[in-house]
Amino acid sequence: MLKPKDVAARLGVSVKTLQRWDKAGIFPAHRNPQGRRYYTEEQVLAYLGRIRKPERLHVAYARVSSAGQKDDLASQVAFLRDYVNATGVILDDVFTDIGSGLNYKRKDWNHLIFDLILQGQVETVYVTCKDRFVRFGFDWFEELCDRYGCGIVVVNNPDTSPQQELVDDLISIIHVFSCRVYGLRKYKKQVEADPRLHGDGAR
Repeated sequence: MLKPKDVAARLGVSVKTLQRWDKAGIFPAHRNPQGRRYYTEEQVLAYLGRIRKPERLHVAYARVSSAGQKDDLASQVAFLRDYVNATGVILDDVFTDIGSGLNYKRKDWNHLIFDLILQGQVETVYVTCKDRFVRFGFDWFEELCDRYGCGIVVVNNPDTSPQQELVDDLISIIHVFSCRVYGLRKYKKQVEADPRLHGDGAR
């Protein structure tokens, strides 16, 4: 417990000022069983600004689909750095991946989400376009990040979102579903040709 006169000396104010602050709720004092005011070390440190919340990270994320687009990747990173610096923020880190926006197994992307964002360590993620972060379902991921106190700032630089990548991703989706349809048809033929699954061949 700290006496009012000692706290006043540390804060550079008078005891009467502390009394006024106490009554106004600005810097409330504690009371002992006899009704006398006292303060704690934590109160004083908090007032002096020595107790601060851990600073969280400001990071950038950039992505391209293929190794042949490394120049585009570098352009994304440079653009994000310039943009963030212009707002008076300094990036703590930059995460990059080479892979499709449909791929949820991107190394840096997973590290960013699971090891940092979901651990409450990131305040802001900067991306040039939504599809750089994820091709589909951006709103869902944005809501997830928001629940952990992380905002995603989309700079909206169309030059960093090649149309060809979207075409390639759509072709990939069509290919996947085509294979599934083919597999279902093949399975249907096997079922029709299996006598054990029909009345005549059943025991």
